[in-house]
Amino acid sequence: MYQKRFSPEGTLLDTMENQAAISSPQALMQAQLTGKILEARVTMCDSSHNMWVQLPCMKGMIPREEGAVGIAEGELRDIALIARVGKPVCFRVLRTELTETGEEIAILSRRAVQEQCREQFLSALNPGDIIDAKVTHLEPFGAFVDVGCGIASMVPIDAISVSRIAHPSDRFAVGQNIRVIIKGMQGRRILLSHKELLGTWEQNAALFHVGETTCGIVRSVEKYGVFIELMPNLAGLAELRQPVEVGQRTSVYIKALIPEKLKVKLILVDVCEGSVAPEPLRYFYEGDHIDHWIYTPENAGKYIDTVFDGTLV
Repeated sequence: MYQKRFSPEGTLLDTMENQAAISSPQALMQAQLTGKILEARVTMCDSSHNMWVQLPCMKGMIPREEGAVGIAEGELRDIALIARVGKPVCFRVLRTELTETGEEIAILSRRAVQEQCREQFLSALNPGDIIDAKVTHLEPFGAFVDVGCGIASMVPIDAISVSRIAHPSDRFAVGQNIRVIIKGMQGRRILLSHKELLGTWEQNAALFHVGETTCGIVRSVEKYGVFIELMPNLAGLAELRQPVEVGQRTSVYIKALIPEKLKVKLILVDVCEGSVAPEPLRYFYEGDHIDHWIYTPENAGKYIDTVFDGTLV
């Protein structure tokens, strides 16, 4: 219930309920009385770092101090407000007032919604809980995501998938809706993971068969061979028989699947033309909580797992 209520920003924007609530002064007043969470798109951030939104019935202003949790305390820089221009934001209506020219404007608070999200949703989460998130921007070290009402967290690059990637943009795109797992908390920081939702070695290997030729993406070129990703949680090794580059799409022949060694032996057939965009994600686990994830088959010589008990290593 709370997850649906405290969704990443943009989820409510085009809903009929939200549009109706911002359609008239009377509807805004009702939303103010009930504390309803609304959304609109930021059209401007002025020189005082107040955010302005264009509502169908009047202009709305989110004062700088109400722009986000942490702004007033100096924990968050003003660039976090500037970066919202052109994007949806959530808010509650504080009041309406008249400007010096007699124009009625709505005074709004995004901070109040974020505080409510922390108190009623995020603070109640436990390690292993799975929630919705939206990718907001990508850095070489990880993907920043909105875990609810514009509150940011990050998925480290090594927690995105088992198959190693050079940059989070190899897996995600800005604006993409994904699912993440709560790994633990460090004060107000929410630590996330993602790879455990992309399936075990056996689940991924079951999609392929020895003797077939399929597509893959070059993830690493070594002296002894080239690692080619078949799925985000499954990669194999092929002999380097022709020049290839990281990120290229290839066709590969599946020579062997060896679960006890976690190996997929491939033969590189050819390099395909065209750029590689992130593939749609396939989530093998659709539940809302996981305690223990084991990647490796029972008879494998190597054991890879994740225990969601709040222990951070």
